[in-house]
Amino acid sequence: MNNHTVTITDNLTGKSVVCPVKTGTHGPSVIDCQALPKELGMFTFDPAFMTTASCESAITFIDGDKGILLYRGYPIEQLAERSNYLEVCYLLLYGELPNPPQMAEFIKEINRYSLLHEGLLKFYQGFRHDAHPMAMLVGVVGAFSGYYHDALDIRNPEHRNRSALRLIAKMPNIAANCLRYIKGRPFAYPRNDLGYVENFMNMMFAIPSEPYEINQTAVKALELILILHADHEQNASTSTVRLAGSSLAHPFASVAAGIATLWGPAHGGANEAVIRMLQDIGDPKNIPEYIKRVKNKESSVRLMGFGHRVYKNYDPRAKIIRNVCHQLLAELNAEHLPMFESAMEMERIALEDEYFIERKLYPNVDFYSGIILSAMGIPLNMFTAMFAVARTVGWVSQWTEMMYEPNLRIGRPRQLYVGATQRDFVPMEKR
Repeated sequence: MNNHTVTITDNLTGKSVVCPVKTGTHGPSVIDCQALPKELGMFTFDPAFMTTASCESAITFIDGDKGILLYRGYPIEQLAERSNYLEVCYLLLYGELPNPPQMAEFIKEINRYSLLHEGLLKFYQGFRHDAHPMAMLVGVVGAFSGYYHDALDIRNPEHRNRSALRLIAKMPNIAANCLRYIKGRPFAYPRNDLGYVENFMNMMFAIPSEPYEINQTAVKALELILILHADHEQNASTSTVRLAGSSLAHPFASVAAGIATLWGPAHGGANEAVIRMLQDIGDPKNIPEYIKRVKNKESSVRLMGFGHRVYKNYDPRAKIIRNVCHQLLAELNAEHLPMFESAMEMERIALEDEYFIERKLYPNVDFYSGIILSAMGIPLNMFTAMFAVARTVGWVSQWTEMMYEPNLRIGRPRQLYVGATQRDFVPMEKR
């Protein structure tokens, strides 16, 4: 039993409160401050919740200093090398790796739910031809509750599971339809004879007039992107899903809220920013001047796709995806195109230049995923939608875990009020 406590004393009044310290499996311990308001009449102040644990979770663990990422205790390196995306989905959702019969049943269920209701297909027609795919994603997922009434009882574990499976199964279909709609192509139905990633690519790129040949290196690259982005602790969109779900909102509404949060360029737009940076650089001969501007403290030029807010060492996901990125560029004969040539030169400089090494500005997963998606022919405005497909399993796993909490309460952050003091209303004629 852990008897570790911390005593917090108000030096002004002399009052003290003893707070228990909770210790997890990995990572720093946390101080349970729930007694502060009652004993001292105070709350903690933590903008952006950077030092606050908002929940207990057994799903994902990150050690940014050591470059560690674990899904249910399994290192991301092992999962990326030996597993596939649907197996990782099963692991995140149910807590353990599946045995062969369990995996076969899981795939069967995903295939069963992959079709979209025909009524939902009409939603796309309501958007302009140049609408952002994330707008469509938010709208279509938010409308799920209007079509799938048979699993909306969030107190029912079977309903929760069915909704989770539907979201995982249908998200590639929704995202592929976004791409096809903005390109003016007919929608493609899912094919149960293809694997999850192959099916996703077929729905994005196949056209009725000719057979679509699936590039297996591209499949491997996209599968890695999905695995590496499946969950990432309590980030902004995941915290949003949990906060929305704490109001007892159904998972479709909660995930739609997560998608809207992911849409923010500070969260889901990192790999898109990488490509925009490479487009700004243009010819590789412009790189020295660009690097010079990056190093200039007075310059507003930022380096995109290098370093990470969480990982203070090398992003473990970048190590995994780097090789397949190089392999795909070589196979597509794209290494010598100016943008990708610039990307490889930027990578070389970052790994050799003391300025980058000292500041640990190593290429991160967004650097490589942006290059891969671009090489595959996926337009920039689809990048965040691809992220949403990958992260859906993380969102529903976190939502499901939260719904099993015995003392679930609606989230209610506090504030430090700095507005006007109480004052009396003055009639307009006297102002």
